[in-house]
Amino acid sequence: MSLKNIYTYGGRPAQRNLTVACLQANKAAGIKMTQVSAQTREEAEACERLGIDLITIADCDIDEIRAGAPNTFVTGSQTMVQYVSEDEALAAAIACAEKGADAIYTPRGLKTVERLSHEGLCVQGHLGLVPRLSTRVGGLRIIGKTADEALRLWEDFRRLEDAGAVAVEVECVAAEALTEIGKRTSIVTHSIGAGSGGDIIFSFMEDICGDVENPPRHAKAWADMLSIRKTLAAEREKGLAGFRDEVKAGTFPHEPHQVPMAPGEHEKFQEALDKWQPVHR
Repeated sequence: MSLKNIYTYGGRPAQRNLTVACLQANKAAGIKMTQVSAQTREEAEACERLGIDLITIADCDIDEIRAGAPNTFVTGSQTMVQYVSEDEALAAAIACAEKGADAIYTPRGLKTVERLSHEGLCVQGHLGLVPRLSTRVGGLRIIGKTADEALRLWEDFRRLEDAGAVAVEVECVAAEALTEIGKRTSIVTHSIGAGSGGDIIFSFMEDICGDVENPPRHAKAWADMLSIRKTLAAEREKGLAGFRDEVKAGTFPHEPHQVPMAPGEHEKFQEALDKWQPVHR
């Protein structure tokens, strides 16, 4: 992997596998990229070691994730309810970028996108199905299955582009709609449940690794961590039950799980205790 020399938003020299310019060039060339979520340093290390192109994280996890993946393009995500005002969102975005985030994701409105973008931050928005706003579109469903709705989505793309976003998460959108829109927008598209037309194909770590009881329709698992986790949980309960039962029965701790006094010392100790008299009565 050829690394690019950069300075972070916080002014520190660093190296990255990709820059925003690389993302845009890959989009133009039709080169597909991968993005995975990570919550721990261990997960971040695995992503970087296995060549995942981009990692998306909770902004509060930036220190741990950046330590695990020092060279991977990282997007620090803000949730819908973390920061109420544009000033709070901006302050948090700057703090995350200062610690090494390469882009900031926000699901908030265009004013927030514009505010962050005007400070030179690389901003990723969210279009299509925004789960936390799903009541506005009639629930969890695919967006853009009709030409009229796909056209409205295209108009949302144009507004987001005008607000200064360089990327957008496109969730649960009809595949053909994203393919056609992607040809006509400069925004780098992150597809999750929106087909193969995205520039970046995004999936959550738990979906990829099979660690979800009821995965969404668009998810695919290449591993089975859930059954392993269940096995571990069963072994934990087995251990706890065994410990409880033997303590209650008086069979633990017992030889060889305890250390006796030296030979003859127990008897001497008993004699001393029998002869012991308090100094003050």
